[in-house]
Amino acid sequence: MGIVFKQSFKNTLVIYLGFLIGGINTLFLYTRFLKSDYYGLVSYVLSSSNIIMPLTAFGVQYTIVKFFSSYSNKEQKDKFLSSIIFLPLIIALPLGYFWDYFQDRIIANFPSENKIIENYTIYIYVITICCAYFEVFYSWAKVQMQSVFGNVLKELYNRVAVMILLFAVFLNVITKQEFIIYLSYAYILRALIMMLYAFNLYKPKFSFSLPDNYKEVLNYSFYIILAGSASAIILDIDKVMIPGKEAFKAAAYYTVAVFIGSFIEAPSRAMTQILQPLTSKTINDNNFKEVENLYKKSSINLLLIGGLFFVLVNTNVVELFKIMPEKGYADGVWVVLMISSAKLVSMFLGNNPSIIANSKFYRVALPIGVGSALSVYLLNKLFYNELGFGTDGLALSTLITFMIFALFRLWFVQSKMKINPFTNKTFLMVLVIGVFYVLFNFWNFSVGELYIKDIAIHPIINIALKSVLIVVSYVFIVVKLNISQQFNGVIKKVLGKFRA
Repeated sequence: MGIVFKQSFKNTLVIYLGFLIGGINTLFLYTRFLKSDYYGLVSYVLSSSNIIMPLTAFGVQYTIVKFFSSYSNKEQKDKFLSSIIFLPLIIALPLGYFWDYFQDRIIANFPSENKIIENYTIYIYVITICCAYFEVFYSWAKVQMQSVFGNVLKELYNRVAVMILLFAVFLNVITKQEFIIYLSYAYILRALIMMLYAFNLYKPKFSFSLPDNYKEVLNYSFYIILAGSASAIILDIDKVMIPGKEAFKAAAYYTVAVFIGSFIEAPSRAMTQILQPLTSKTINDNNFKEVENLYKKSSINLLLIGGLFFVLVNTNVVELFKIMPEKGYADGVWVVLMISSAKLVSMFLGNNPSIIANSKFYRVALPIGVGSALSVYLLNKLFYNELGFGTDGLALSTLITFMIFALFRLWFVQSKMKINPFTNKTFLMVLVIGVFYVLFNFWNFSVGELYIKDIAIHPIINIALKSVLIVVSYVFIVVKLNISQQFNGVIKKVLGKFRA
């Protein structure tokens, strides 16, 4: 796990810096500079792109990770890369040709107050293609065991670009209407930068020859087309459905709550960047003892770190919403709890998705992806449209879907490979998380009201003091209980540097 922790540490720093900037954008800049209506519009455009992107990418980003390490010579690797890079065009070109038809279908489902979307649907297509090819070239870099630069572009670049553009709106350099246009340019530039970096790491000799196992490669790409993207699709379906019933501002409220709830998954995103190629290599080498070792270690470490952020987020969320400029955001407390619970369940699975996607049982990834999307869509229609549970119903649909398919994934890997993520510390870790949530959820420091202009400062002070107390006591407990040897080792190194 040495290379995992080395690159995961760098990736974690990048991701949390990205989340910090994203938090500033989401909680302060979007809500004040762009306002809820246009924020909801931007959220719809980006969410729609996220839903279409996995189909457009044609599963190529996962196919590269799966097969690259299996080729023993450069000639076969070059044939593989130079042929697979064009697969996304199979979807992208016809999609672009019929885009006017799809645009009309999209607009037809919107109430009159949301018809403004018709001026922006083309940017859904542009961002979709750029994100698809970004992921392809990012995987190209990951199989060279170089994930940090791509992670900077994936997690940090977009948020910095958004921050710059939001300040440009505030300073009247660009209009609210132009924000999405310039954001699209930023996505185009990101894809080009990633492509150049990938070619710099490994530039194949391009040819029109196919690798010897091209039928297996195409078959895999078809089956894996939704693998690994199911969780993103689940959340983005929610955001896309809201403007069909309510004003765009409701999508903005829900987007903020989902962002806060998703904050806990940052370590999972960091570790996954390097675990994907490592899992693929160990499976290709038939080293299933190491596969099980990665499975258990990734699960307990992600549960430990994810649990800490689950407690921090959910015990501070009420105070956090007091900072928001509109009262509508405060209705997202239950959304945050359910989304963060779903993310915690996903983190507990560790590298389970990578194990399935890179094993001979990869075909099951397609029904899992399709089943997850259908499940959340049907549950959304039930809870949101028919029963009128509001956005809480959308979050409940997400949580139920995550639980059902997490149990299926656990059962499937156990039944087919006879391995599971459980250790003798798993249930103890779950107990610790539960106790900390109950202890700190209904208690706050007594801080008098303090404002700077219209921004409430006392909730920020309360959050800071409470978070320090939670982190110190949580780390102390998990170290004493020896939940994770890797985590204890990191803490000892950190303390050793301070003592030195």
